[in-house]
Amino acid sequence: MDISGKLSLHLPIQTGEGKNGPWQKSGFVVEISNEKFPKKVFFTTWGDAIAKSQNFQAGDDVKVSFDLESREYQGKWYSDIKAWNIERIAGVTSNTTPPIVPVNAIEPIKPEPFNVTAEDDLPF
Repeated sequence: MDISGKLSLHLPIQTGEGKNGPWQKSGFVVEISNEKFPKKVFFTTWGDAIAKSQNFQAGDDVKVSFDLESREYQGKWYSDIKAWNIERIAGVTSNTTPPIVPVNAIEPIKPEPFNVTAEDDLPF
């Protein structure tokens, strides 16, 4: 699966020792914007993918390839989003920022009048 967005945060590299030897893990956050509600998605990276993700800085527009994985532990389920590739989106520079719109320049939404007729027989 692939997703595109703006890289917003790198997490520090964590290390540990497991039954199969030493391991390294890191993560990063990508903000996926839409018109109204931007979403933030946390990706986990392991091994070689850590070095690849460290080549990018906050504010870079990126495309992330990832796998979804879930596992059960003691009756509870845990999901993980493992990034295996990250690349810069071509033609976009990291210096581009959206224009700032002052709050007082936004007009409030005016509700439309609600008319009830005899034909409205819904119980709610």
